[in-house]
Amino acid sequence: MGTWGERPHAAALGEGGVPVTVGRDAAREAARHELTDPAYHRDDPSLLERLLNWVWRQFDRMLEQVGGSALGGRAALVVFLAVLLLAGLALWWRLGAPRRAARTAGAMLFDDRRRTAAEHRAAAERHAAAAQWADAVRERMRAVVRALEERAILDERPGRTADEAAAEAGRVLPDHADALRRAVRTFDDTTYGGRPGDAQAYQEIADLDSALQRARPASTPAPAATGSGGPA
Repeated sequence: MGTWGERPHAAALGEGGVPVTVGRDAAREAARHELTDPAYHRDDPSLLERLLNWVWRQFDRMLEQVGGSALGGRAALVVFLAVLLLAGLALWWRLGAPRRAARTAGAMLFDDRRRTAAEHRAAAERHAAAAQWADAVRERMRAVVRALEERAILDERPGRTADEAAAEAGRVLPDHADALRRAVRTFDDTTYGGRPGDAQAYQEIADLDSALQRARPASTPAPAATGSGGPA
């Protein structure tokens, strides 16, 4: 009688229905090849998931050792801090890097399509009517900056951020500097901080937009005239 690996395979039939004998090595190689099929690994955990699972296993093991007094107090503290550091690094890699990338990608105030201040205002009002406050805040802040550019209070500069625009406009319109800073903080919170915004936040920027349309740049004192001679 042959070994198990050399028994005829019930599903492997040759001509005339005669079973084909599969050798042990051939059967092992066929099984290994079959198990490399991606369908068997579709639900396997990702590299990050395996890393986090390993970190938490080490954390649990450390807690058991500390609870059982297997380590001295100082050594247990060192192990605890090391595992905590590993967990923090894993979470930073998982959550911190994508957020920074998203912030960098959305750092510019305007996109590639140039629109007028009136177009931004109209878009903001449409979003506000639909209670889409984050989008409404973003469009109204864009209207504020575009209007300042259209009035030549700010120069048109590609790549300008909302923070830069507010700082530059605040120097030219000092009476509105605080309101500009508050508006850009709201813009940053909704654009980068993930906050949904609300009707009050939008209305504050809309009121600022209206006020800035009537504002005039602060006048600078003219230099004193110098005469060629004194009084006669």
